[in-house]
Amino acid sequence: MSLAGTVRKGYVRPLDLKHGRVDMGHGAGGRAMAQLISELFAAAFANEHLDRGDDGAVLPAPAAGERLVVATDAHVVSPLFFPGGDIGCLSVHGTINDLAVMGARPLYLAASFILEEGFPLADLARIVASMAHASRESGVPVVTGDTKVVEQGKGDGVFITTTGVGALPVGREIGGANARPGDAILVSGTLGDHGMAIMAQRESLAFDSEIASDTAALHGLIGAMLDAVPTIRVLRDPTRGGLATTLNEIATQSGVGMELDEAAIPVQPQVAAACELLGLDPLYVANEGKLIAICAADDAEPLLAAMRAHPLGERAARIGTVTADPNAFVQIRTSFGGRRMVDWLSGEQLPRIC
Repeated sequence: MSLAGTVRKGYVRPLDLKHGRVDMGHGAGGRAMAQLISELFAAAFANEHLDRGDDGAVLPAPAAGERLVVATDAHVVSPLFFPGGDIGCLSVHGTINDLAVMGARPLYLAASFILEEGFPLADLARIVASMAHASRESGVPVVTGDTKVVEQGKGDGVFITTTGVGALPVGREIGGANARPGDAILVSGTLGDHGMAIMAQRESLAFDSEIASDTAALHGLIGAMLDAVPTIRVLRDPTRGGLATTLNEIATQSGVGMELDEAAIPVQPQVAAACELLGLDPLYVANEGKLIAICAADDAEPLLAAMRAHPLGERAARIGTVTADPNAFVQIRTSFGGRRMVDWLSGEQLPRIC
């Protein structure tokens, strides 16, 4: 059943969004499900496509000279609420960013919810409101979706999958195989904020300055970057596995090496302290509102200027250089003057962070 739908007045009482809980009837396809969809989801995400109440959305074709880009992402973060965000806004930002780092203009989202029996409707309403706010703030509407309910003990409150559709201009080719020796490696800001916000919440860690998730939609920043430097070679959001794993992916795709400067990599002091306390390396910690950009060396300064002029790129930095290396090794010059390998993430450093 689609997210949209209507319930005839007089058949059921309004949802008790303060004290009510999800029950199996909310996923059974009947009146209770229609009410949940109508009073909660459809009301929050209302737009001309969703309001039709059909099983899918009929959308206009992209502009002439544009191609379609599709991305999908499942969100299972635990806890559901954390400093700086929650699973709702995260599910919007994550898929928008997957489209944006392809160079695409995000257009629409679809959302699928798996709810656990007994989950408080107040928490669900809070998540949906956050998701709707992120969608409207980003200008990318949720146009269709689905809702399922599983028995208590067989889920973890809420899982959300979002799929996004974007439009990519013909001739714009941004991808992980495009890095070339001599290129500059840039990041848009401090690393590890999201992953350590999750861990601090889980472990009840307190710091002088709160660690908050950096979750954000990056398409506005990326638009400004492409206006300044249309020839950006690679864009990527370093989510699971962090900066280190993402750069290893790009190095492998492009068949190049990378050399990083540890002193140039921005990390907030409280994030560095939390990582040290927990025995973690911030290079491997997830981010949800940062990006990596690789461009020709001559374009690095104008690109940095464009990034720093945007609120989401104020702490952008040049952190390294692409090198000629058939082994596709990523290495880092340490603050002690030495050099070490920055390998792929081995195992699961931080489970359930997105």
